Amino acid sequence: MVHTIVGANWGDEGKGKITDLLAVNADIVVRFQGGANAGHTIINEYGHFALHLLPSGICNPKVLNVLGPGVAFDMEAFLKELAEVREMGVPEPQIAISERAQVLMPYHILLDCYEEERLGKQSFGSTKSGIAPFYGDKYQKIGIQVCQLYYPEVLREKLTHALDIKNALMTSLYHKDPVDVDALIEKLTGLAEQIRPFVADTDEILMNAVRDGKNILMEGQLGTLRDPDHGIYPMVTSSSPLAGYAPVGAGVPVWSIRNITAVTKAYSSCVGAGPFTTELYGDEAEELRRRGGDHGEYGAKTGRPRRVGWFDGVATRYGCEIQGATEVALTNLDVLGYLDEIPVCVAYEYEGKRLTRFPVTPMLEKCTPVYEILPGWKADIRGITRYEDLPENCRHYVEYLEKLICCPITMVSNGPRREEMIYRKSSMPSVIC
Repeated sequence: MVHTIVGANWGDEGKGKITDLLAVNADIVVRFQGGANAGHTIINEYGHFALHLLPSGICNPKVLNVLGPGVAFDMEAFLKELAEVREMGVPEPQIAISERAQVLMPYHILLDCYEEERLGKQSFGSTKSGIAPFYGDKYQKIGIQVCQLYYPEVLREKLTHALDIKNALMTSLYHKDPVDVDALIEKLTGLAEQIRPFVADTDEILMNAVRDGKNILMEGQLGTLRDPDHGIYPMVTSSSPLAGYAPVGAGVPVWSIRNITAVTKAYSSCVGAGPFTTELYGDEAEELRRRGGDHGEYGAKTGRPRRVGWFDGVATRYGCEIQGATEVALTNLDVLGYLDEIPVCVAYEYEGKRLTRFPVTPMLEKCTPVYEILPGWKADIRGITRYEDLPENCRHYVEYLEKLICCPITMVSNGPRREEMIYRKSSMPSVIC
């Protein structure tokens, strides 16, 4: 069975915890897109992890962790992160890197940084991890696949061609030093030898696993609203974080996906630029940010304070629809226990009209939220293991959100740790309303 875990919103929803939890019963966990530009936070018996490139099944020694062909593979980031995981006492993980994955180059990071610098106030809020230049090269067909690292003549030919273009940008547009092809090849060759034990034909591995009925978790990065086609373009990422892309970025048949879990917080948060309709400011925002989990609402990759706001039912319902979610995992519910009342965005107002459908970006930038106010429960719900034992107003909040987003909420997280999870049976059918 193939089970895909994706974000319903802007990213930062808590997907790492859900994958880490479900990986206990998985045979394989696959990262199918993105690179080291975002982080999945995991807290378990080994400690506190912010994983950027490694799949979130890394703490389970029985799991094979696969980096699929859709991933922006940064060799240095991978080796650094693997060393950190080992240092924390995690048993030696099983890892397979697709030989068809493409390599994120040092010049991708440089170009990302230089472009953000050039754009100034008009920048996209990039993590400066080289992701946009990487995917640009991939689709311009001047990228380097992992397998090509082991063919010296091919590597030199492709890099020489790519650097003809990149160095023109470096020197003429950004007024920076050019990249030396010989030094780059020497560096890449050394890194390639370090990752060689992990490189594999992951397409064959995954196809055999599907045929054998293995349990496969596929893990997306970021969320629906950062998708380049369906998100808040142009303030999006450069690969698709949708479940629909998972078969492509991983290498499994479309028909093999049986479950799609969309993850969303009990309030809203995001790192990065773009319209954010329910955003809070000042002391109200800082209080919610400070209470947001064991370490507050700060980006796992950048450390930047996350923008926070009330739950956005319009954005989340849209996110679940586009993902094709069969169920929802609701995270960080415990964070809201300090509030007397909790606003929930049920619609947008745009030029005097009420919208319940998520609009295109130029309209979204002019929208204001329409709120319904729900009573708070004024209690600490951490430690509760049965849904029926939650305060009545807390259960009402969950059930109200479920109807609003039109997708069954089957998991409720009431703390950041793996074991702090409540399972519930929903009466809502697992279909798109």
